[in-house]
Amino acid sequence: MSNCLCCGPASPGRRGFLASAIALAALPAWGQTPPTSAGPADSGLVEDLVAANRILYDQGVVDGFGHVSVRHDKDPNRYLLARSMAPALVTRDDILEYDLDSAPVDARGRTSYLERFIHGELYKVRPDVIAIVHSHSPAVIPFADTAVPLRPMNHIAGFLGAGVPVFEIRDTAGPATDMLIRNPSLGHALAATMGTHSVALMRGHGSVAAAQSIRHVVFRAVYTEVNARMQSEAMKLGTPTFLSTEEAAAAAKTNDGLVDRPWELWKQRALGKA
Repeated sequence: MSNCLCCGPASPGRRGFLASAIALAALPAWGQTPPTSAGPADSGLVEDLVAANRILYDQGVVDGFGHVSVRHDKDPNRYLLARSMAPALVTRDDILEYDLDSAPVDARGRTSYLERFIHGELYKVRPDVIAIVHSHSPAVIPFADTAVPLRPMNHIAGFLGAGVPVFEIRDTAGPATDMLIRNPSLGHALAATMGTHSVALMRGHGSVAAAQSIRHVVFRAVYTEVNARMQSEAMKLGTPTFLSTEEAAAAAKTNDGLVDRPWELWKQRALGKA
């Protein structure tokens, strides 16, 4: 029996209703013309997006859930994101093109992630952002659900030094949501909370990382999870000494020039070549 993520087991009649609703979610709004394409994206960009999905799974940042996107190289008002599926299974044929309202250009019956609005709304307000990761990485969520701020433990996580805000969905949508960013309004509110930061946490849910390239955003998503594990362990031993704001900024600048080193290792491992 198939299950509904938010509501538990579905009855046969309810399963039929849910299947219809999911199919409709892949279609443009009534009377709305689908957005036009920016044209074929660069082959290397698509290859990196597929690799990013595999890497994030291999590094324990995503599992069956989570997603990563990148702006289209030919039009900043379009972005690329896989159809709704487990990241580890994504191939080139699964990549869809979206406008910044998160409407698919040519879905061809394929379903979209419910939370694609995380990507579209953040791209709207952050022209500096080229790639985005949304995940539920397990070591990070405790920092979203407590009053303990996530702070940089070591130089690799220097990008956390400017602070990591926490998005509270109740402030926008009230007390009875399913915690998902399932519409533009919630996506816009999340983007506003994130501001100019590299990472934002989502209470009871997960996190978002943003960066100037796919390789940079994968680096940040992976090391946000690593840093969270380190911080939790350090707090068991005593009071951690964190990087200062100045140390974090200097380390982040250095590391931005080094992301290709772990990327090549992670890519080979994730694609079964290492």
